[in-house]
Amino acid sequence: MAPQKPDPTPQETFLAPLIRIVRKSPTIEGLVFWGGATGWDPHPTEALEAEEIAFYAEGLLDDGFRMRWILAALAEAPDQPDHLRLEFWQDHSPPPPLSAGWVALQQATWPDP
Repeated sequence: MAPQKPDPTPQETFLAPLIRIVRKSPTIEGLVFWGGATGWDPHPTEALEAEEIAFYAEGLLDDGFRMRWILAALAEAPDQPDHLRLEFWQDHSPPPPLSAGWVALQQATWPDP
């Protein structure tokens, strides 16, 4: 009899869609945005390759950061994912909506508000 796999942790469940997206689109880029007491930086602080995204996010979730990820597409091409937007913060200020010209194809927030 094969050993039974343990149930996934809540963090693993939260990150599972990211892993599926990366497997489906192995060239997709992850853009990292940070928020804090002074607000949200409008520009990404880092660009991650697809295989780095889940590992990077998992480490920050383990450290107590909040996160929202968005599979973003240009509004003019809403059926073509452009990048994964990874937003991290520690206070209770949620990230701003996507800028004009972008649409969210999928998204999730940790912990769920």
